[in-house]
Amino acid sequence: MSKNKKIFLVLFVLFMLIMLWIGYDISQRTTFPGSKGNLKERISTEVETEKK
Repeated sequence: MSKNKKIFLVLFVLFMLIMLWIGYDISQRTTFPGSKGNLKERISTEVETEKK
């Protein structure tokens, strides 16, 4: 394997690891839209539980 191919392979692996890390980070900070239900009801129940 030539030196250029090794450098390209290392950069590709680093790029993919960074992209996977970013994707994982984003997925942990957000929720699936279908699991939210009715947003107005969620907000009102969250406010009520905070007051108790």
